[in-house]
Amino acid sequence: MAIAIALTFATCDLCDAHKGDSTGDFRVLPPVFRDFGGVQKFAGPVVTVKCFEDNTLVKAAVDSPGYLETPQGRVAKVLVVDGGGSLRKALLGGNLGAAAARNGWAGVVIDGCVRDTAELATQAVGIRALASMPMPTEKRQQGQADVAVQVQGVWVRPGDWLYADEDGIVVAAKALV
Repeated sequence: MAIAIALTFATCDLCDAHKGDSTGDFRVLPPVFRDFGGVQKFAGPVVTVKCFEDNTLVKAAVDSPGYLETPQGRVAKVLVVDGGGSLRKALLGGNLGAAAARNGWAGVVIDGCVRDTAELATQAVGIRALASMPMPTEKRQQGQADVAVQVQGVWVRPGDWLYADEDGIVVAAKALV
């Protein structure tokens, strides 16, 4: 299991410290995401998937190790999924949520839907999405991994750092804590 980075951050404090950033290195996601996982506060380096109503690459990601090996130990990663904001199909359900937790992911943020919400709430992983939708996806083997994505109009790139807590989600070009 991955060791979590010290979760001493608060997104409000990060916003206070970076509110004057004009470089685009510090970004805040809109307050449209709901909390579905068993962990409310999470952070880590970003891995991205871009897909539309096809969770093939989401499954591949959460089935893989959800951490990086560093000189300080394992650092849990965050999967950011650009699902095109679709409210018609769920990109993550109970089985994939369990895989994310089992494989050490810190969190999953989905610009789209999830399902099996009662199961997701029991998993030791942060999960944020737009809504719950019981309809599963089609498996068409489509999508892209490790590309810059837009989540609700905000650019998120592989290697960025994402911080999520009770107040919101922020993204930075480098680790902030």
